[in-house]
Amino acid sequence: MKLALLALFSVSAAAFAPAPLAQQPSRAGRVPVLLHESEDSEAEVAPEFRGAEAISSQTSNLKTVFTSEDISGVLPHRYPFLLVDKVVEYEQGKRAVGIKCVTVNEPHFTGHFPDRPIMPGVMQVEALAQLTGVIGLNQEGVDPGTIFFFAGVDGVKWKRPVVPGDTLVMEVEITKCNMRFGLIKSKGKAYVDGELAVEVGEMTFAFAK
Repeated sequence: MKLALLALFSVSAAAFAPAPLAQQPSRAGRVPVLLHESEDSEAEVAPEFRGAEAISSQTSNLKTVFTSEDISGVLPHRYPFLLVDKVVEYEQGKRAVGIKCVTVNEPHFTGHFPDRPIMPGVMQVEALAQLTGVIGLNQEGVDPGTIFFFAGVDGVKWKRPVVPGDTLVMEVEITKCNMRFGLIKSKGKAYVDGELAVEVGEMTFAFAK
């Protein structure tokens, strides 16, 4: 009798036992899967150490057209306001590419700004103006020692800060030249690591009489 009762209770308990829950699909209709990232994907790959020679060789194809001494022989500017270190591309009377190496030793960084040194935007424009001067003062008929003045600027846009350690690569193009009246117009851009830093739509210059 006891055995019969135990068997009956077992069947009844089985009848009321909940069925295993089926895995519910996600709203997208797919069964969610727990992804496990491998240890390899979590590990950061250290950058390859290239060394000074390999890094320096990246500019080996640049040929200096005007050295710092050459530029000093053309422009009237001197330290601390000579802002073109060398010229690496040059088309007579048309356009040029110049380099300005920005260093923390420049005096304007003492006050602009003490805790975050940034090359003043007006000095970036001045550097482009001086590069224009390299072209303009090398024109035929211009006497050595001639001084030119900044007469106007328009369409200036700054895109990113220029800080100590940056190399400002500048390009200017002459858009108008009237030597009879001593006027030159140009436009220019400057880059840091291939990124546009400043753009000037038009600069106007007048030769001193």
